[in-house]
Amino acid sequence: MSVKQSLLAILDQGPCYGYQLRTEFDRRTGSTWPLNVGQIYNTLDRLERDGLVTKGDADAQGHIYFEITDAGRAAVRTWLASPVQRAAGTRDELTIKLTVAMTLPGVDAAEVIEDQRSASAARLRALREQSADAAQDPEDLARSLVDDALRFAAEAEVRWLDHVRAVLASRTRDSVALELATDSPRRGRPASATAPAGGRIA
Repeated sequence: MSVKQSLLAILDQGPCYGYQLRTEFDRRTGSTWPLNVGQIYNTLDRLERDGLVTKGDADAQGHIYFEITDAGRAAVRTWLASPVQRAAGTRDELTIKLTVAMTLPGVDAAEVIEDQRSASAARLRALREQSADAAQDPEDLARSLVDDALRFAAEAEVRWLDHVRAVLASRTRDSVALELATDSPRRGRPASATAPAGGRIA
């Protein structure tokens, strides 16, 4: 969704063609999320289908410019004014790996945690070393803010790993290990943890 809305926001500044949009996206995001031109044009096709942009004729150089519509401008305003909602659950590979490792009999979960923490701490050190002075140029500022986000996320990851290590140290191995269940699994999706007791989520 953010790529689609970001391209719309750029088009709100004026008509652009595909390669130009890719360059503008890179400039404004610190080149942290490389887009190929095929992805750009696929997104533009969907935006045109939804009535958010219109496609013009090719110019003398063969560039086909796309222009935002009134509906597209309204979509940009809504996107910019709406806080990002993080997903309630997690499919983060690290979280899943560690929670599974902790419950597997015969697996040294503490070693898995230590190996991960060493790698995460090394990445954090590298991110701290590459932190630049306050950027003055807008493009440098975008890259700096992306680097800051990566560094803050790495710091949070190391803190979380310390928490996981402490939780594991406070428990006996038998208290966290899970043997394979002998009961036949019930068909259908598991009940949500947020469902009311004895009820279903509407």
